[in-house]
Amino acid sequence: MSQRVVITGMGLVTPLGVGVKHVWSKLISAKSGLVSTSTLPKPEDYESIPAKVVGAVPRGPISEGKFDAKEHFSPRELRRIPPFIQYAIVAAREALHDANWEPKTENEQLRTGTSIGSGIGSFQDTYENSVAFHERGYHRTKPLMVPRILTNMAAGNVSIYFNLKGPNHAVSTACATGAHSIGDAALMIKEGYADAMVAGATEASVHPLALAGFARAKSVVSGFADNPEAASRPFDKDRKGFILGEGAGVVLLESLEHALERGAEGNIYGEVCGYGMSGDATHITSPPANGDGAFRAMQCAIKRAGISQRDIGYINAHATSTVLGDRAENYALKRLFENERPDLAVSSTKGAIGHLLGASGAVEAIFTMLALKNQILPPTLNCDNPGQQDEDNEDDFIFNYVPNKSQRVSDLHEINYALTNSFGFGGTNASLCLSRWKSS
Repeated sequence: MSQRVVITGMGLVTPLGVGVKHVWSKLISAKSGLVSTSTLPKPEDYESIPAKVVGAVPRGPISEGKFDAKEHFSPRELRRIPPFIQYAIVAAREALHDANWEPKTENEQLRTGTSIGSGIGSFQDTYENSVAFHERGYHRTKPLMVPRILTNMAAGNVSIYFNLKGPNHAVSTACATGAHSIGDAALMIKEGYADAMVAGATEASVHPLALAGFARAKSVVSGFADNPEAASRPFDKDRKGFILGEGAGVVLLESLEHALERGAEGNIYGEVCGYGMSGDATHITSPPANGDGAFRAMQCAIKRAGISQRDIGYINAHATSTVLGDRAENYALKRLFENERPDLAVSSTKGAIGHLLGASGAVEAIFTMLALKNQILPPTLNCDNPGQQDEDNEDDFIFNYVPNKSQRVSDLHEINYALTNSFGFGGTNASLCLSRWKSS
C-alpha cells in the first residue's frame, strides 16, 4: 500500500534571513531581501556588470536572523565545506530539530535518507581553482577542489553530518532542482525505500562571474542600484529579468505512519499529495509561448493528488520576473484554471528574495506549506500592473496575484490545496501539490 507523505520539519537560509520563523515573518510583512552589489564584499568586482542587484544571504549573528558560518562550523569544517554545503547543513539541522527527529538507532539511521540537490554547486571554487591553475599551474590547484564543487556533496555532507544511512540522492535540474528533490524523496517514501527523508536544495551562486554570465544572456535585470527592492517584478508589466539569489530550503518528509508511530502528529505541517513532471522539448532556455510544459506538470500533480482543479486555492508560481517566462506560466494557469477557479490566488515570492536557482523550489515549497498552515498568502512584491506589456493580452492576467501585501484567507473560503511550480533550463518542469493538515 502506498504511503502518505507528510512534512514534519522545515529549515531556511534565504536573502530574508535564516530560520523559518524569522523568514516567514518578514515575507508576509512584505519585506525585501534584495540588495545592491555595492554592499557585497569586493564590490569593485561587480562594477563592470550591468546587473546591480542580488538576493544575498545577510551576514551577521543568528540572533538577528543572519548567517555567520563561524557560529555553525569549526575552522576545520570551513576549510572542507563551501557555502552551498554550509547552507544545506544549517537548513537541515533546523528541519530535523523542528521535527524533533534525531535518528539514533541503526534501524532509524538506515530508514532515514537524504535528497538534497544543487543547480551549480560551488561556483566560487570552480572560478578560483580555474584562475589559480591558469596563472600558477598544477600545484596551485586545491586538493579539495573536486569534493567542494560537486553538486551531490550537499546531500553527501548532510548524510554524513547527521548519520543518515538511507537513500543518498542528489538532483541537479537547474531551477527545478528543489521541487524535484522533494518530489523524488516523497516517491522514495511511498515506495518503501525510507521512512523519512531530509529533502531540499541549496545554492550559493552570488558571484561576479555567475552574475556576468546571466547578464550576458540577458536573463537578469539591469540597473536598480539605487532602489534594489523594486528590481524583481513578477507578473508586472515592467518586469525585465530575474534577480540572482542564494540560499537553501530543507524539509523533513515522513510517511504518515512513521510520524504517528513516533508521536509526531503535532509536528505535521501538511502533506505532499501530488508530484508532476514534464519536459518542454522546445528550447534550452525559453519555455514554449503557450506554457504547455508547465500546464502538463501542474495537471499531472493534480491528477496524482486525486483532486480536481477546483480544489486548488493557491499557486506559488515559478514566475521569475522575466517577460517570456511569466507570460508562459500565466498562459498555462489560465488554460488550466480559468473555468474551474477564476478566483485563484497566484503569487511569486521571488519579488522578495529573487531567484535562488536550484534552491528556489525547496524554499518556495516551504512558503507554500506555511501559506496553507497559516491561511496567509504571501505577496508578489512590485506587482503593480499585472501583464500589459506590448505582447501581452491584458485579458490573460485574470487571477488574484496577491499584489504587494499578504492576504489572510477568509474562514468562509479556506484553502486546503496548493501548487508550487519550478521550471528549469533545458525545459524541465516540476509541480508539487501540497495539502493542509487538519488533526483529527
